[in-house]
Amino acid sequence: MAAQFQFVMRSGPNTGQIYPLEGPEIIIGRDASNSVAINDPEVSRKHAKLNLQGPSYVIQDLGSTNGTFINGQRITGTQVLKPGDTMSFGEHIVLMYEAAYDPNATVASGQALKTVAPVHMSVPASAPAPSSTPAPAFSYSGQVPTGPSPVGAAPVKKKKFPVWLIIVIVFLLIICACVGFFLVIDQFSLWCSVLPFLVPIISGGTCP
Repeated sequence: MAAQFQFVMRSGPNTGQIYPLEGPEIIIGRDASNSVAINDPEVSRKHAKLNLQGPSYVIQDLGSTNGTFINGQRITGTQVLKPGDTMSFGEHIVLMYEAAYDPNATVASGQALKTVAPVHMSVPASAPAPSSTPAPAFSYSGQVPTGPSPVGAAPVKKKKFPVWLIIVIVFLLIICACVGFFLVIDQFSLWCSVLPFLVPIISGGTCP
C-alpha cells in the first residue's frame, strides 16, 4: 500500500529529501534504525513517534533533549498532524507534513482516459499575421504610378559663384593694373620713352 502522507525536509542536513510515512507506527530520530532517520546532533536517538489513528497520524515527543515543535509551538502531549504542518527539532531541522503523491491514481485515471474515444475538432487555419513592415512595391518601365511618389528631402545644392561676377572682377583688376601702370610711368616721366603714342590721348600734350 502506498504511503498517504510524507515528510519533506525544508531545512537540515538533507534539504529536499522526502520521507514516506508507511505503517501504523513511525519512530523519528538520529538512530539509523528509525523509520525516519535524521543524522544531526540536534535530533535525539529516539526523538518522536507517529501513530496512525484513523486517517491521520498523531505525533508524540519521546522525551527528546531539544523538544518537538509543531508550527512553532512545542508539544507536551500528543497532537494530530494536518497537511501543511511544519515540524521542528531544535533550531535548524524543519520537516513539512504533506499528503503523499499516489501514482496508482494517475495510472487509473490514465486508463480511464484511454477508453474515451478522442474527439477530433477541425481547427480553422489561422490567417498569417500581417507583416509590420510593408514590402516595397517594385516598379517597371511604363508603369503608371497609383499615387504621388513620396518626396524626400531635397539635396542641398552648393552655391556657385556667378560667372558674370568673376568677369567683372577680372575686368576691374585689369583696369586697376593699367591705371597703376600709367601712374607709375607718369610719375617718372617715362610716358614719352615707353608709350609716346598714348601721351596725346591721355594728357592731350606732346612729348618733348
